[in-house]
Amino acid sequence: MATSYPVPVTTQMQSGAGSATPVIRHLELSDLHDALRLGWEDFKAVPSHAIILCLIYPVLGIVLARLAMGYSVLPMLFPLAAGFALLGPFAALGLYELSYRRELGQDASAWHATHVLRSPSFGAMLGLGTLLLAIFVVWIATAQAIYISTFGNAAASEIPDFVSRVLTTSEGWHLIVVGCGVGFLFAVVALCMSIVSFPLMLDRHAGVTDAMVTSMRVVAKNPVPAAAWGLIVAALLVLGSIPFFLGLAIVIPLLGHATWHLYRKAVEPVPTSHEPPAVPKVRRYAADFPSSLFR
Repeated sequence: MATSYPVPVTTQMQSGAGSATPVIRHLELSDLHDALRLGWEDFKAVPSHAIILCLIYPVLGIVLARLAMGYSVLPMLFPLAAGFALLGPFAALGLYELSYRRELGQDASAWHATHVLRSPSFGAMLGLGTLLLAIFVVWIATAQAIYISTFGNAAASEIPDFVSRVLTTSEGWHLIVVGCGVGFLFAVVALCMSIVSFPLMLDRHAGVTDAMVTSMRVVAKNPVPAAAWGLIVAALLVLGSIPFFLGLAIVIPLLGHATWHLYRKAVEPVPTSHEPPAVPKVRRYAADFPSSLFR
């Protein structure tokens, strides 16, 4: 059975049923832990689909690296691992759908992840995903330019040689400082744009602009928890990239499910009226009295 999506926020605003501006909550660091715990519960409940969905992203990353660098993939491994933080929110679309279905008490399986394609806001999701992909490509090109400006065009084809050049030379430390600094700026931009954007579009059918503005409001109202969340994401992605990105098959679904629960904690849900429907009044006429009393 397909997911029954709620009425879009814009429709609610026109009908007077709700507000078009999401209400942002204050987050505590404990909320991040709780979001990760709930995300892990989702992953344990439906683990097979997550591996199928998320194994393609490390493979895609390595293919893109080979296209960009030829045989010299090694210098781009760390930028690629960091770049998954940029694409991760979009890559986890199917995972949000599954967490949403479990929240509603519906069946959740690998096939149900594809139901996100039926969402009325899928076009908006695709648009923001394209923007994140563009940022990812710019980041990879920037990382490559930083490496070439530091070490030139000489290829590092062996891991010991590459590690030695990076960790034991002044050029290597310059590469680490500059690369991490620039990567941090890219990560901050992506975090502000997408921390809750995709779950909001799935849940309320918000447009790209509204979703990005809401994400920025979440970060502005909760700078410390948002920064801590970014560090958690970065640390888990680095751990998941060792060895050979295989750990991302667990890390990406965990973060995807956890992001859905972080959204639930950061944004007030749309209020739902539980009042019984009004009974239409029937006009009574004096000539009907007293028989009208028994109708």
